Amino acid sequence: MADWSSKTHLICLLLLCSPPVAAQYLGAQSCRPCHAEQFDSHANTGHAHALSPQAPAEALSAAPKADWAFGSGTHAVTWVSRLNDSHYLEHGQSWFRSSKSLDTTPGHNNPKGLKYRIFEPEARILRCFSCHSTGLPRVDATNHIQPAEAGVNCEVCHGPGAAHVQSGGAKYRIDNPSRYRATAINDLCGACHRQPDALGAAPRWEDPWNARHQPLYLAESRCFQESNEKLSCLTCHDPHTKLTRDSKQYEVVCQNCHKTVRHKTGIAKASCVSCHMPTVRPSTQLGFANHWIGVYIPGTTLRPRR
Repeated sequence: MADWSSKTHLICLLLLCSPPVAAQYLGAQSCRPCHAEQFDSHANTGHAHALSPQAPAEALSAAPKADWAFGSGTHAVTWVSRLNDSHYLEHGQSWFRSSKSLDTTPGHNNPKGLKYRIFEPEARILRCFSCHSTGLPRVDATNHIQPAEAGVNCEVCHGPGAAHVQSGGAKYRIDNPSRYRATAINDLCGACHRQPDALGAAPRWEDPWNARHQPLYLAESRCFQESNEKLSCLTCHDPHTKLTRDSKQYEVVCQNCHKTVRHKTGIAKASCVSCHMPTVRPSTQLGFANHWIGVYIPGTTLRPRR
């Protein structure tokens, strides 16, 4: 799993040498002429709307005066504002879809929000922009953070597209995660979908908030460990399409390996996902499927029995 220390160092390095590297990123529109179907489908995903100067329509009435809205609104929207030449503010109140109202931002205990220094060793606010945008965010002459392209789009997963476009679409002049081993795919997704613990800290499995770091949990699953590098994030999730909530679609994937299963308890109304990937609710507003696939004792959701 990629660690934040290397990612932080990379961000700081790119801030120093970003002009030539940034030129390799062309933006999603450059992909559209040849990949129109994937482009149009991806435009409706949560990833594509992970960062915007304006909140989604449903959250507009609750939106404070802010520079950026983080999150597509699938779960929530958190606002971020520039305070001054050296600090950004993550607002203490976020909008949640489950209640269609404001509540405390995850990880906060102060309604006034959290201040982040733009240039600090951990590069926390720069990491936020990096994971919610495409290309290389930069800090301009007036100390405004400027994402190259808002939203998680094509070049986040496929890498800079300039060489691919200039070659007329040469197959191996662009990254294609479908060619990766499962561990590498999970590491790619895990660069952003991972635990925000202190560097080197062991995972805190008892903390329900960490269930939202799916690749980390998937790696603990017996299903993953015995899949011979076949089970990855892409096994269940097509990054070009909107995330489905239909458990039946995921059951088809489960049945590809588990063709005949004998259960010791009645499961007339249950699904594979509801039992073996139970929903973890770190708050009344949010719930995440536990990607540590396993056999759970009824009433438990954090760690499987085996």
